[in-house]
Amino acid sequence: MAYHFDAQQLLNILAARDTFQSNELTEELAIDHQRLIGAIKSLQVKDGLVNTTEVKIRRIELTEEGEEIIQKGSHEFNVYKIVGEKGITKAEIDVKLKLLFTLKDPFLCQKTPFGPIGLGKALQCGWVGMDTRDGGVPVVMRKVAHAEDGLKAQLQLVKDGKGDQLPQNSVAQLKKRKWITESAIKALSVAKGPNFTTSMQKQELDLTSEMISSGSWRGKQFKQYNFSAMGVPPSAGHHHPLLKVRAEFRDIFFQMGFSEMPTNRFVESSFWNFDGLDEFCTFLERSFKHSSNLSNTRPAILMTHFSFQSRRFPLNSRRSISKSYRYDWKLEEAQKNVLRTHTTAVSARQLYLLAQKPFEPSKMFSIDRVFRNETLDATHLAEFHQVEGVVAERNLSLAHVIGLFTEFFRKCGIENLRFKPTYNPYTEPSMEIYAYHGGLRKWVEIGNSGMFRPEMLLPMGLPEDVSVAGFGLSLERPTMIRYGISNIRELFGHKINLEMVYRNPICRLEQKSD
Repeated sequence: MAYHFDAQQLLNILAARDTFQSNELTEELAIDHQRLIGAIKSLQVKDGLVNTTEVKIRRIELTEEGEEIIQKGSHEFNVYKIVGEKGITKAEIDVKLKLLFTLKDPFLCQKTPFGPIGLGKALQCGWVGMDTRDGGVPVVMRKVAHAEDGLKAQLQLVKDGKGDQLPQNSVAQLKKRKWITESAIKALSVAKGPNFTTSMQKQELDLTSEMISSGSWRGKQFKQYNFSAMGVPPSAGHHHPLLKVRAEFRDIFFQMGFSEMPTNRFVESSFWNFDGLDEFCTFLERSFKHSSNLSNTRPAILMTHFSFQSRRFPLNSRRSISKSYRYDWKLEEAQKNVLRTHTTAVSARQLYLLAQKPFEPSKMFSIDRVFRNETLDATHLAEFHQVEGVVAERNLSLAHVIGLFTEFFRKCGIENLRFKPTYNPYTEPSMEIYAYHGGLRKWVEIGNSGMFRPEMLLPMGLPEDVSVAGFGLSLERPTMIRYGISNIRELFGHKINLEMVYRNPICRLEQKSD
C-alpha cells in the first residue's frame, strides 16, 4: 500500500532525523520516488527551509538469468560437476546443460549455446581439459580436484543489495554475460536549512487591492517572483524548415536581380516536360521508371504556332553544325500528361514567352515541387523541391556561367567549388557542381548546370546569338545539412515529427559580405 504524504509530513520526518536520502526514504515508506522528489522540490522554493544536494547512486540488479544462476550455479561450474571423474564428450555436456537451464522462452533456450559457453569458460579457468589420447572422440576431463563457483557468490552479493562491493571488472563481466543490469539513478540528499521549521505558513501569490486597503498584507508571506522562469510560449504556427531555407534562397535570387517564374503547374504535358527540352523518347527520365504518367486525362492542348516540324526534325534547315538526336517525334506522346519531373519545364515555357517579343536579357528562378517515380529511402523521395535559375543573354560564355554560379553559392556561404563535366540531354556543355564539405572532409555534389542546346532554343524563336545558362539543385539537401537531419523522410512527408518543426530555429545562411 502506498504511503500518502505531503510537504508537512516530510518536514516532520526531517525534524526527527536531521537528514535523509530520497532513495532510502522511498524504500522505507514504499512510496513513488518521483512523488517524493516533487514534495522535496516544493520545500526548496522556500528560502532556507531545507538544503538539498543531488547524488548519483549506482544500482545493480539481477536479471532473470542471473536469478537462475544463483539457484543452479554458473555454466562453467556445472560443466565441472557434469564431467565427473570419468570424463564426458562435448555433445553430452551440451545436452545436459540445456536440460538444466530452462529459460521462459523455449526457442531462446534451444538457440543459446550453454554447452560451448560453459566448456569454454571452464577451460579458461583451468578446471577441465581435453583428452584425445585414444585418437577417438575428444573427451573432457577434470584437471583440478576442487573448484569454487565465484560467479555465483558475486551474484548472491548483488541479490543481498551489496553489489557496490564488487570490483568494476567483475561487474563488467557479469553485465557482459547478461546476468545483471547496471543503472545510475539520481537522488536528493535533504538536510535542515538555516530557516528550518515544521510550521508552514501558506505563501500568498498575489498582492491584492483588498490586502492593501485592509492592511492584512503585513502579516502574510508572499512567494518571491522567479524572474529567470520561462514564459508560456504563445500558441502560434511555425514555419517548416524547408520554408525557412526557401525564403533564404529567394532573398539571394532577388539580391542578384532574378525574377520569380510561376510554378503553379504540377501537371505538365509531355511536350513541355520532355520535347520542349529536346529529350528524345527513349531517354531514361522519360520512361516509367522516373516519370508518373496520368491516366484518364484529356490530351494536352498544344500551341499550334509552335514549330512542331522543327521539333520533329531539329535544325535540318538551319545553319548549325549539330544534328540533334533526330528522333521520331510523335504528337500522341507529346500530348500525354505527366506529373512534372523537373521545374525546367517551367523554364522552357518562360523562354518560349521570352522569344515572342523583342529580346531582352533576363534572369529568372523558380523553387517548387517536382515528382519522380523513385524508390523511397533515406536520401530519395517521390516528391521533393527543385531550385532552378536560368540566365538568357547575348554572347554568354561558360566563363560567365561559372562566375554566376560562384557568386550564387558564395552568397549561400559556400566558396570552395569545383565544376566537373557531365552529360545532360538538353545542355551542352554541362557541369556538375561540387562543394567541399568540411564535416565529411570530401567533395559532395550540390547541383547541376549547363548551357541550353541551340536545338532547344532556336525552335522557340530566340535569336541565334542568345545563349541561356541554367543550374539547379534540390531544396532538401541544403536543408538537411543546415538542420543536421540524416534521413530525408524525417524532413518531408506524412511521418515527420511536428516537434521538429516547432523547435528548429530561423534559417540564416552564412552569407559572405561583398
